[in-house]
Amino acid sequence: MQRRFVVLVLILLCAVTTVASAASAQTATRKPGDYPLTPDSLPQDGVPKGRLEGPFEFRSQIIANTVRRYWIYVPAQYTGETPANVLVFQDGARAINPTGALRVPQAIENLVFRKEIPVTIGVFITPGQRGDVFPDNVGTGNPNNRAQEYDAVDDTYARFLIDELLPEIGRKYRLTADPARRAIGGTSSGAICAFTVAWHRPDAFRNVISGIGSYVSIGYRAATADQPAKSGGEIYPTWIRRMPIKPLRVFLQDGSNDLDNNWGNWFLANQQMLKAFEFANRTADTRKDGGPRYDVRHEWGDGAHSDAHLGALLPEVLRWMFADGLRNRAPESR
Repeated sequence: MQRRFVVLVLILLCAVTTVASAASAQTATRKPGDYPLTPDSLPQDGVPKGRLEGPFEFRSQIIANTVRRYWIYVPAQYTGETPANVLVFQDGARAINPTGALRVPQAIENLVFRKEIPVTIGVFITPGQRGDVFPDNVGTGNPNNRAQEYDAVDDTYARFLIDELLPEIGRKYRLTADPARRAIGGTSSGAICAFTVAWHRPDAFRNVISGIGSYVSIGYRAATADQPAKSGGEIYPTWIRRMPIKPLRVFLQDGSNDLDNNWGNWFLANQQMLKAFEFANRTADTRKDGGPRYDVRHEWGDGAHSDAHLGALLPEVLRWMFADGLRNRAPESR
């Protein structure tokens, strides 16, 4: 009996050692910022393929003297009988890259097929290029009007998107006008651009996906003799704390190894955004205000200035963003 007990103890010790060794090996092989895509963002057998249309070129009257490209993703389940949900992503060439970190069309394709989100049309837009010609060699890089459009905190880009581009797309596809069924996202300066659209126009967009958001002073301009000072993204935590709450659902992602430079510290800036949302909600609760509250989730990791972590999280974020659209959705006419 005693011998059997000793053997059993030895077997258990070996098993524990093996499990611990495997866990240690896994930990040792993972590097900061390693966030592999989940199967939700990869092609799956039996999932019907949607269409990625484009690139198309668009010349804005609101953002004058610029040309940009955009793509439209249409899932196989779209029929046009009812308006589709809308997901707009900035830095569109990166977002649609089939070998990139985001692969947004593929995530939409899988989730729509499994009825985990409603039928959703994706719109993927590059920043503008100044002049009449969009260069073919930009690839997934940055056209030269990106900072002027994305890091500004006024409503110029929102007006371009809502008043010019979406109506153009709406001539061919039935897009929902319900702001709760529209989401806008991006990474880095594309993230603050997405937030700016929803901040100025919650009547058009109430869902924001923000990865490694540039809530820093890229857009700041010091006062001159002719012009007053202009704020950049660093102003948003102040506005969130001091202005009336807007009916927004926001997902924030960032990593502890994100950028730290003369414009600001990205990770700190994103934490400031979260704290500002929490303060605004807490203050409204204390005052027993009857208005909206910010609906905010966040995920902090150990990544640098990279799309990888948001890419791994994106399918779950979309489920959360559009969950209400799968429950008790009222008919929408147009």
